Amino acid sequence: MKLVYDRGTILLLDTPVPFNPPPYFKYDPRVKAYRALAKDYPRAVEDLPEAEDYVLKECECPRIDVEVPLRPYQLEALEAWINAGYRGVIALPTGAGKTRIALAAIAELQCPTLIVVPTLELVDQWIMRVKRLLKINATPFTGESKVISCVTVSTYSSAYLNAEVLGNKFRLLVFDEVHHLPSSAYRQIAELNAAPYRMGLTATPERADELHTLLPELVGPVVYRLTAADLKGRYVADFDVVRITVELSEEERARYDALVRKYKSYLSKAGISLRSIKDFEKLVMKSGLDPEAREALLAWMEARKVAFNARAKLMKLKEILAEHRGEKVIIFTENNELVREISKRFLIPEITYKTPRGERRTIMEMFRRGEVKAIVTSHVLEEGVDVPDASVAVVISGTGSKREFIQRLGRVLRPREGKRAVLYELVTKGTAETYVSYRRRGKKKRLKH
Repeated sequence: MKLVYDRGTILLLDTPVPFNPPPYFKYDPRVKAYRALAKDYPRAVEDLPEAEDYVLKECECPRIDVEVPLRPYQLEALEAWINAGYRGVIALPTGAGKTRIALAAIAELQCPTLIVVPTLELVDQWIMRVKRLLKINATPFTGESKVISCVTVSTYSSAYLNAEVLGNKFRLLVFDEVHHLPSSAYRQIAELNAAPYRMGLTATPERADELHTLLPELVGPVVYRLTAADLKGRYVADFDVVRITVELSEEERARYDALVRKYKSYLSKAGISLRSIKDFEKLVMKSGLDPEAREALLAWMEARKVAFNARAKLMKLKEILAEHRGEKVIIFTENNELVREISKRFLIPEITYKTPRGERRTIMEMFRRGEVKAIVTSHVLEEGVDVPDASVAVVISGTGSKREFIQRLGRVLRPREGKRAVLYELVTKGTAETYVSYRRRGKKKRLKH
């Protein structure tokens, strides 16, 4: 019998007759052989020791003769991952050095590795860190350049589009921000890959759609976890979270209440109860066919916009910027419209998904050098931004998910001597924004500005 790789799957050839294959193999009459997803390769090797193995076609790797220094908790995380069979998710706050743990794993295993990241900026960062810490070159596998080497770094998008090509070239997979992986498209990167060793890195593996329950099958279970509070003051910057409530103006309040009444009136009339994100997704689907449902959904979206963009928030932002004059500040908003308004009003550079990569890189370099003291963004900088001395984050919208909150806090947690970070969360009183922020925080304690 032979195990052979075929476009994201494993073929079991030359089987005897009769033959009872492992349950994850299915007979494919087109090739008259049994076929399984590439992810099942390690199980197949174990279950079929008599089969000749022709699956992995790895490139040669240079010897890595360096030892990556680790903090005690980083070493604990690496050992937990090794003890779990070189599979699993490591959950640590931003700034705690997850990248270093993965590089130590590469040095430990000395094998071809594919690192998958969400953004092109992170591709560049990982390549630089591989060269700096492991003293070897890594290559990008993106839309711009597709080079496979001992350590290859790709975006989720490129790895998904080329999953069948990459599926038998590596022994170790590293998924940065692994919470992206379980999506219906990206999970194929893991399913169509034969790599037996897998590491996921994230601050928050959980997803609102519950798809994180797929991670144990795709990468492995959570094998090690610490929060920012566990490392506060020693390994990440000491920090405060200050939640500030603001009031809607009379005009804003009247508009908000009218929009909410319209939205709730439809829900009541249609007998719809929203208890989970899946219930809301059903409403969105319904809006495609039902004009009233669409009007209700538009009313809900407009109400959110009124709460998010309360004029009092800009006045409070002005006070915060004055109080932290000279410090580096990152401002997060829910939408690009407010990004543009803040940028114009306070003369602050903006970064959105529309910002060209070259311009984004220039702004970030100016921010790192201190030539620019503040930047404003909508979601783009929540992952993969390395700004060691940014000390203030301002979240104009308080309704982000738990993951968004942790990631935004992480932008200012990089340790620096004498540094105390602060995250301001601005929420609008008497709106759903206040409720969601309270629910996510999970406690009533509130710090007043």
